[in-house]
Amino acid sequence: MAPFLESVKSFADVPITADGVDTVAFLEASGGVVKLFKLLENPAFAPVVSDLEGNITKVRTRYDSHPSQSSTLELLLFTEHTTEKKQPASEGLMWLLRGLAFTFRALQAAQNNVHTELSKAFTEGYENTLKGYHNFVVKGIFAVAMRACPYRKTFYDKLASDPAGGLPVPADKLNQELNVWLAALETILVRMKKVYEEKKYGDVRL
Repeated sequence: MAPFLESVKSFADVPITADGVDTVAFLEASGGVVKLFKLLENPAFAPVVSDLEGNITKVRTRYDSHPSQSSTLELLLFTEHTTEKKQPASEGLMWLLRGLAFTFRALQAAQNNVHTELSKAFTEGYENTLKGYHNFVVKGIFAVAMRACPYRKTFYDKLASDPAGGLPVPADKLNQELNVWLAALETILVRMKKVYEEKKYGDVRL
């Protein structure tokens, strides 16, 4: 096995063409985010993992049933909105993007300041993205999850380690890979946020 970021598909490897963001590659990269949350080993994040997995499934179900109409995220949104009375995949994608925005903001906060602990970084990410969509009960669940985040060093050591026992990734290489991963995710989020808002499909806070 390889260190974490080398074992999952990077958002930097998700093709973006004039037709839009490649659906299959995007879903594969999103699956890597689920694995990232599991790497935190924080039971309080179980609702986040469940939500991400459920929304990935909604989008994948639409792709599997209408592959030629869902090759890109943009095409999937357009065809579902123009041919269906209900749009479960479009709603699922919106919530998936919201969850990814939360992840992006949290990890970006951690990357921007080497002294920032994960609890603070994820709290900042949550307040800037998902918090505005949640009721009092869900906000409480997330507050517990933030407090239960592992120490920064523990998490980064896990990102760098090789489960097979090989040498860990050097810190400078890990930071470079993570920054590339985050930059590519941001590009997709900015693009899809614009699509949702311009087409009035919904909104994604970033």
